[in-house]
Amino acid sequence: MPCERKPMRYGHSEGHTEVCFDDPGRFIVTCGNDGDVRIWEGLDDDDPKFITVGEKAYSLALKKNKLVTASSNNTVQIHTFPDGDPDGILTRFTTNATHVAFNSNGTRVAAGSSDFMVKVVEVSDSSQQKTLRGHEAPVLSVTFDPIDDYLASSSCDGSVVVWNIEDQTQVISWPLLQKTNDVSNAKSLCRLAWQPGAGKFLAVPVDTKVQLYERGSWDHVGTLSDDLLTQPINVVAWSPCGRFLASGSVGGSLTVWDVNSKLCVERQKHEKGFTVCGLAWHPSGGQIAYTDTEGCLGLLDKLSTSTSDTNATKAPAPNTAKDYDGLFDDDDDDDRDMDEGLSNTNSPVKKHVVGDDDDDDDFLMPATGRVRNRGAILDDENSVDTGSLKLGQDQFVEDDVRGSIVAPGLAPLVPLRPAYEGPLPTPPQKAFQSGSTPAHLTHRFMMWNSVGIVRGYNDEQDNAIDVEFHDTAVHHAMHLTNSLSHNIADLSQEAVLLACPSTDELASKLQCLHFSSWDTNKEWMVDLPKGEDAKALCLGQGWAAVATSTLMIRLFSIGGLQREIFSLPGPVVCMTGHGEQLLIVYHRATGFDGEQALGVQLLQLGRKKRKIISGEALPLSHRSYLSWLGFTAEGTPCYLDSDGVVRMLNRSLGNMWTPVCNTRETCKSKSDHYWVVGVHENPQQLRCIPCKGSRYPPTLPRPAVTILPFRLPLCQTGTEKGQMEEQFWRSVLFHNYYSFLSSSGYEIDEDEQNKSQKEQQELLMKMFALSCKLEREFRSVELAELMTQNVVTLAIRYASRSRRMALAQRLSEIALEKAGEIQGEGQEEQEEEPEYSSIKKSSSYGQSEVAGGCYGNRHNQEEEEEQGEELCEEDNEQEMEMEEPTETRKRVNPFAKEAGSPVKLSLTPIGKVGRANPFKVSEKPSSLSGPRVTNILDNMTSSKKLNALSGSAGKQNKSPVLKPLAPRPKGKSQSTLLQTSATKTAKRKTQERTEEADDQKQADDPPAPSHTDDTENKRAKTGFQLWLEENRKSILADQPDLEETDVIKEAMGRFRTLSAEERLSWTERAKGQTGDAADLKKRKRGKVEENENGQVEAVENSTKKKKALDPSSKLSAFAFNNN
Repeated sequence: MPCERKPMRYGHSEGHTEVCFDDPGRFIVTCGNDGDVRIWEGLDDDDPKFITVGEKAYSLALKKNKLVTASSNNTVQIHTFPDGDPDGILTRFTTNATHVAFNSNGTRVAAGSSDFMVKVVEVSDSSQQKTLRGHEAPVLSVTFDPIDDYLASSSCDGSVVVWNIEDQTQVISWPLLQKTNDVSNAKSLCRLAWQPGAGKFLAVPVDTKVQLYERGSWDHVGTLSDDLLTQPINVVAWSPCGRFLASGSVGGSLTVWDVNSKLCVERQKHEKGFTVCGLAWHPSGGQIAYTDTEGCLGLLDKLSTSTSDTNATKAPAPNTAKDYDGLFDDDDDDDRDMDEGLSNTNSPVKKHVVGDDDDDDDFLMPATGRVRNRGAILDDENSVDTGSLKLGQDQFVEDDVRGSIVAPGLAPLVPLRPAYEGPLPTPPQKAFQSGSTPAHLTHRFMMWNSVGIVRGYNDEQDNAIDVEFHDTAVHHAMHLTNSLSHNIADLSQEAVLLACPSTDELASKLQCLHFSSWDTNKEWMVDLPKGEDAKALCLGQGWAAVATSTLMIRLFSIGGLQREIFSLPGPVVCMTGHGEQLLIVYHRATGFDGEQALGVQLLQLGRKKRKIISGEALPLSHRSYLSWLGFTAEGTPCYLDSDGVVRMLNRSLGNMWTPVCNTRETCKSKSDHYWVVGVHENPQQLRCIPCKGSRYPPTLPRPAVTILPFRLPLCQTGTEKGQMEEQFWRSVLFHNYYSFLSSSGYEIDEDEQNKSQKEQQELLMKMFALSCKLEREFRSVELAELMTQNVVTLAIRYASRSRRMALAQRLSEIALEKAGEIQGEGQEEQEEEPEYSSIKKSSSYGQSEVAGGCYGNRHNQEEEEEQGEELCEEDNEQEMEMEEPTETRKRVNPFAKEAGSPVKLSLTPIGKVGRANPFKVSEKPSSLSGPRVTNILDNMTSSKKLNALSGSAGKQNKSPVLKPLAPRPKGKSQSTLLQTSATKTAKRKTQERTEEADDQKQADDPPAPSHTDDTENKRAKTGFQLWLEENRKSILADQPDLEETDVIKEAMGRFRTLSAEERLSWTERAKGQTGDAADLKKRKRGKVEENENGQVEAVENSTKKKKALDPSSKLSAFAFNNN
């Protein structure tokens, strides 16, 4: 496709200039920075007609003798053509329009503006307008689909969007461009073009290439590129036939591609290398008019767009040696050089590539980088290799021939490469600061979090930063001059952290305003090493972290002391801190097909530093990217992706990420979004700002925060069963933080924790009742596995009343199994390292919160105890007979293991051990020399845990919980449950397990001090009560300062260490059958004395001395002696 480049001519004053042809192609029409539209009859027209449309004309479009212009008075005007008479204003914007375009039949005009909006206006009736909202920065270009269904637009926010015109909705958006804050700062104008005719392809200039997207599927189907293009392409235009695509670039390159073969068929260069900003094909396809940013107009003439021209490469030359002369006819006329370096004149001249025509070894090379129909390049033997013609010109020029060709300035030939058809790599997401709006905005939020708001202003009047605190008690508002151009910020209760990028002269700086410091110097600054830029930063409790462009994390103390540094496996995307936790998201690989491949690390930066999550993949929705990253107010990591899905770390599930909310479900329009500012687990709140038609809120007016509820995406949440399942698992997930905080040594609100556990158990009981009604007994048993032991007792009662004997039988087995499991797990936890690893969490959290952990609510427990005792008191004798094997299996081995081992302290707070989990008998290794009560006092070492014990725990220990064991009138349902079993063996098994469970409950629950011995004597006594009467003096002698509640608890511990035969004999004695109390007492005392190694006598001898002490010294002496 040889063409002639005409010399440029002056058209308008310096600045952006645009060009188009009228429908017949008689006139070239241009507009420019001088506010004029000029109508040229040809490039040589020295006196063009002009129409003044405003101070500046930014864009024009011409169709059916209607001329539409975008001018500097923020309007889109219409004039008649060619007369130039004003025909009214089509539409107005709040700022200047940047681009206008007609549809294919001239009935509609689209206009994009710097106020982020695109409008589609009917030419015949300008009141018929459609407004397309969703861009977050000024609009660069607009173009209609030839069929008029869609409109494509590009914007400074980096996106190219296809809109459905009728619905006014986004069909698809591609993040392809570099973000800027204004059209004047954009690297490329990104003028889109839709293929004429059926509109099969949309051409999008992206950097130095043109990407082709298919209409309908919106898939990326091809790329047009040229190795000689080194600067971004500004504009593209299709030939009228739709087969060729021309482009103009920032460096002045003009390139034409054959879209079918994806080959470059023409290259030209602006004679002075100015940026090409306007491009238009003549309706005949033979000319291309172009304009530059200096206001000049140029023309490429004699373009051949016939099909024979480009198919020439495929046809083998039919000529033989006789026809050589014919092959090279007219070469001199056809060859046009495209490089301005060969000619100092305005017009390119015809040149031979090499010297004399009559020399056999001289060849003429095509100027356009492809072989035209001039036959093969022959060797000395005049042979023709027809196959070589199909391979492309590079394949058959021999080495010696290549060496002899001396054609300076010729464009290198383009080799034919095999096309890659697989998935394309996704552009990696750039680093961002969570809680900030994009940096290209002049007024933006640099940070909005639970502490306050940091706003940045960067306009002609001011470059400043405002810091505002939600709670002014933390600090008053601050106004900072931003002389260093800080663009990243974070805010905590202690400090404001700012960072700025490096420049040619200055290094990237980190500045901290430590307003909570007690000394007078409240500010420090650090210069990062040369070539290292801050990409993300965050603040924690007493520390700051900055991620840099060298894939490094640098830690600082809040006072400015440099601490640890470590490397990341990939470029950082986002980083956030909370307390001692640091959460980092980075690129772990290149994503493909629209996916981002992100990794996540969670570090604990306390005294003992450890990595909790080490580089696992961060789950995102399909073809989405990370939008927000943070911690809940309680310290659980969570994040939001661009599809609106919020996910939270589930510590009880081995640190997996659970989706807890989909903000898109509450959006009314596709272009609406929610901008997250905070997450709370208790109460369950997602705090966010609704953004209508945008992803980010404006700084003014101040946006209002709204609260969204959480909802796990379980199946069938419309049914009663689905609703209760969702509520239960959400409650479990959102109360995991209690276990995390207590294991990290923090105080927790035990009332709230008990309330949440009560709520979970109530939901389980409701689901249990529903399953029973639906005859789903197997499912009922599965639910019972999740209940605490006390609630299982209620379930047994419910099942027996419902006449479900088989179910009641299974539930009573579960109640017994739970007690054993909890003992075993408590023992394992004690022996393991007390480290907060993901495997440990998986078992301990699951157990404590759901799967049978008995952190039962004490308020519930009182009534549950009564119900449990009714079921358990009936046949003590049979239960004691069956108990020995269980005792041997479940208790002897754990104690044997720990006989010589030192006591290990758990990280769990005292409040939790002392009362919240009555069944965790092995949480502290107890032996006969140190009963369980002593361990509680032994462990009172943490100052912040002491308050919890003396406050809430102390109160609740006084409440009368354990009832004296006494026979009650049996209800019909209870006697049915325990007396109608098929065989005596089954009957004994059930009773044994129920008794053991009840025995354990009694052992850990403080009884009512109000019950006196007189009351107990009036009722039939159990073996334990008889044993307690005999041994009460012994216990008081050992530990004289115990209250009645603690005496019974201590007695329980000792009674349970007796062998099964001894307990059986006490039970029989209580029933008046057999047993000698005196002998039994001697045996018991002997065993205690033997195991305690003489400690009992020592304690007895010091009883009088202890009684004389004041209460505080009593407590310390007691703890000391028992240690």
